[in-house]
Amino acid sequence: MEQVAERGLTSAEVAERVAAGQANDVRRRSSRSVSAILRSNVLTLFNGVIGALWVLIMIFGEWQDGLFGLVIVANAGIGIIQELRAKRTLDRLAIVNESPVKVRRDGVDTDIPPQRVVLGDLVLLRPGDQVLVDGEVVDADGLEVDESLLTGEADPVHKRPGDPDDPGDEVLSGSFVVAGRGAYVATRVGRDAYAARLAEEASAFSLSHSELREGVTRFIKYVTWLVIPIGALLTWSQVSRQTSVGEAVTGTVAGIVTMIPEGLVLMTSIAFAVGVIRLGRRRCLVQELPAIEILARVDTLCLDKTGTLTSGGMELDEIRPLRDDLPVHEALAALANIDPHPNPTALAVQTRYPDSPGWTALTKVPFSSARKWSGAEFDGHGGWVLGAPDVLLPPGSPAYEEAGALAATGLRVLALCRVASLRDPDDLGAVEAAAVVVLKQRIRPDAAETLAYFAEQRVTLKVISGDNPESVSAIVTSLGIPGGERAVDARTLPDDDPEKLAEIMETHTVFGRVSPHQKRLFVGALQSRGHTVAMTGDGVNDVLALKDADLGVAMGSGSGATRAVAQIVLMDDGFAGLPSVVGEGRRVLANIERVSGLFLTKTFYAIVLSLLTGVIGLAFPFAPRHSTLINALTIGIPAFFLALAPSNERARSGFVPRVLRLAVPAGIVCATAVYLSYWIAQSGSATLEESRTSAVITLFVAAWWVLALVARPYVWWRVALVASMAGMFALALAIPFVREFFALTVASPAAGLTAAGLGVAAGAVLTGVFMITRSRRSAPIQGDIQSVQDRPADTLGT
Repeated sequence: MEQVAERGLTSAEVAERVAAGQANDVRRRSSRSVSAILRSNVLTLFNGVIGALWVLIMIFGEWQDGLFGLVIVANAGIGIIQELRAKRTLDRLAIVNESPVKVRRDGVDTDIPPQRVVLGDLVLLRPGDQVLVDGEVVDADGLEVDESLLTGEADPVHKRPGDPDDPGDEVLSGSFVVAGRGAYVATRVGRDAYAARLAEEASAFSLSHSELREGVTRFIKYVTWLVIPIGALLTWSQVSRQTSVGEAVTGTVAGIVTMIPEGLVLMTSIAFAVGVIRLGRRRCLVQELPAIEILARVDTLCLDKTGTLTSGGMELDEIRPLRDDLPVHEALAALANIDPHPNPTALAVQTRYPDSPGWTALTKVPFSSARKWSGAEFDGHGGWVLGAPDVLLPPGSPAYEEAGALAATGLRVLALCRVASLRDPDDLGAVEAAAVVVLKQRIRPDAAETLAYFAEQRVTLKVISGDNPESVSAIVTSLGIPGGERAVDARTLPDDDPEKLAEIMETHTVFGRVSPHQKRLFVGALQSRGHTVAMTGDGVNDVLALKDADLGVAMGSGSGATRAVAQIVLMDDGFAGLPSVVGEGRRVLANIERVSGLFLTKTFYAIVLSLLTGVIGLAFPFAPRHSTLINALTIGIPAFFLALAPSNERARSGFVPRVLRLAVPAGIVCATAVYLSYWIAQSGSATLEESRTSAVITLFVAAWWVLALVARPYVWWRVALVASMAGMFALALAIPFVREFFALTVASPAAGLTAAGLGVAAGAVLTGVFMITRSRRSAPIQGDIQSVQDRPADTLGT
């Protein structure tokens, strides 16, 4: 083990382990395999039902009535192509997002992709690193690991190295380093690792766990149960008419095919996939597809100040010595240069003091968010600590007051103190204030504009930071966030009273001196009040809150652990990219709800028509080829464009009831008008083909009217889309070979006008239904998402 710790594996040993299949071969969470995509798009219930009906038409009917079978090819082909494009985008960004693993091989420290770690590799750990494979600690320098994501225990665990007689502590994949440094030998990799065994299914690419997807699935379940009895009734009625087998099969198939909302699942998948592609162009990695939907529903956004409102880096502004008899500058130089991989604070000090004074460290205590200080005990120079003044200094002391006054101006302030000993970090004993260290923080130039956007969209902001409350308040107030002047010191909050904590979270905006454990409690408190919570962050202290939030958003430059647990990663650290993500989510939800109304209207008028046909005993009002024509012009083609159009309507819960409030009455109205038209034609001297043509005209006008209502609000392309569908139907009636192909025969101009008039009458009723339905919906939120709408190339799809 000592030899491994010194040089790591040799190149030959690595090659042997790769050949033996002992590499860390795990699937990326952001995408599924090509075979899974093919199966999910081809082997579906709808494809099976439609395929079986198509076979029946090919055996007993005319081939023109089998056109609906093309929907299998279209659904599968379009779905596969879009998902493969989304997979390519996700995988490309996922590779960029992957944190490299530092290993020692042949005595040289090198960064490698996670998939290239092999069994027996010596893996080096730094603060913020995620433990990717299981292993045994062989070297540790103040190493503290947070295992709460695996065990639920909030306190970091100290890890000690082993010796020849006693193995070192074990580290498990899925944990992350919060303080110190160390190294461990990989003992379990790939699917054998602890986290991989726990989360292989949970972390897979999926469209589940979303209200939108669950709503569509619920529709499908209801329709499936209805198709069986109604299809049986329709079959019995058509056969009992003592017509030919071909005519009976054709009528039955026409009714069943129309009942199936075969394109709804496709449109949902396409909308999600195109959303991923669009966000990928903006350098946003969506690690779980439902994240697009969830962010559209978010009403509370928790922001971590550092790395979100402010840039990650800092500048050392000034040093104010408090005593002339202490080596302040030498102590700062020693502390800043003691760590080969300094954190941003130490790096800012190191810029001023690039050279160490040569002090020998006997004991080191690395920085952690829980302690809020770091330090070292030096041979002959005593113990020194650097950290938060309100943690290290006694309240009311001159140094404490001076640090507080500086922090209130928005500066970051640290206290340099001398202590007697660091043997017990939990008890520093007497602390002597030596200097006040002032750091400048850089506010992101796009922060104010982005925050103003969320305010306009009525998304409540909560700024949660581990820094001094006054410092956080000053920055928040300068950015114009309402309530920023009333900062709360999180150390005064009741961790053991969730209801009281939730009440305070509701009424305040800025929280300082928040511990990592408290960030998690804050998210839970807001969720207990019914809020959909998003959390942004970049540091290891944000991991727990990101994991528990409804949506975690990490910065691309953040720690590996942070990026691993977040559902969305802003690869370019662009906080200003969040409005685009919100806009994409709102586009997906609003448009899927819009096209769901079209598909479900068709389902319900087919159900009503099938019931009327089964009870009355007439032939079904139209043939499968008629259904194909009407569905293509009133649903299929327009739905494809509408599902990908820009939208800025705020997402709301209750997707299923809202769609049903439109689809059910619209389906009943359309079916009533169609059957009335069909009955009038049948009562005269019209043939079956002429009667069905009258029904088709009425149904097209009524369904087209639904399309015109659903397509609002109108812009030029929506008007052109709706008008072109009417024009294409008129051409189908006017061009002889098309009319013959679709078996359309108008008995007389009067019959055609009567059928169209019934469709218009149905449309007038539908307008009233639509207006009542719309009155129950909240008005769209003002303030278009320019990053979405101002891009013509993205307006109608990808």
